[in-house]
Amino acid sequence: MNPLGSIKTEVDVKRSEKKDFVGNLKEEFSNATSVIVAEYSGLTVNETEQLRKEMRDNGAKFKVTKNRLTKLAISETQFKDISELFKGPTAIAYSDDAVAPAKVAVNFEKKFEKFKIIGGGYNGEKIDKEKIDFLAKLPSLDELRGKIIGLISAPAQKIASITSEPGAQIARLISSNSSNKQESN
Repeated sequence: MNPLGSIKTEVDVKRSEKKDFVGNLKEEFSNATSVIVAEYSGLTVNETEQLRKEMRDNGAKFKVTKNRLTKLAISETQFKDISELFKGPTAIAYSDDAVAPAKVAVNFEKKFEKFKIIGGGYNGEKIDKEKIDFLAKLPSLDELRGKIIGLISAPAQKIASITSEPGAQIARLISSNSSNKQESN
């Protein structure tokens, strides 16, 4: 019990903030399809912000977290097997789109040598750098959606052009016949 009664001390606030952080992170991990763990030591603030922006633009999140809190959050999720990756200065990228965090992280790693992908998780399975590189080469959810819409709308467009074509041919035939009759008169 707090000796000051209902007044919260700094320790109580920090403890409750940590508990909230772990709870929120646990929920985000539960909704994620993939998690990428990387070392970020040596990145500037601007480089880190650039990475966060690229992740956001691609539907993923990027966070620098305390390893102990991340291990607590991940312990009761499908990604519990990757907890050993959290050593030293690590950051996480995650999303419900399995490809987005891998794609951005791999591209970022190519640009900045101080950013190193350690490993990650995909649908509860621990994955290594090689599998993350493979994920990064796959089309994203948005790209797949675009392709599917293109495939679905293509037949409709063909049907519309086929059904309108006979009418157009008849109109051209009538037009050419009337032109020929006017020339002959």
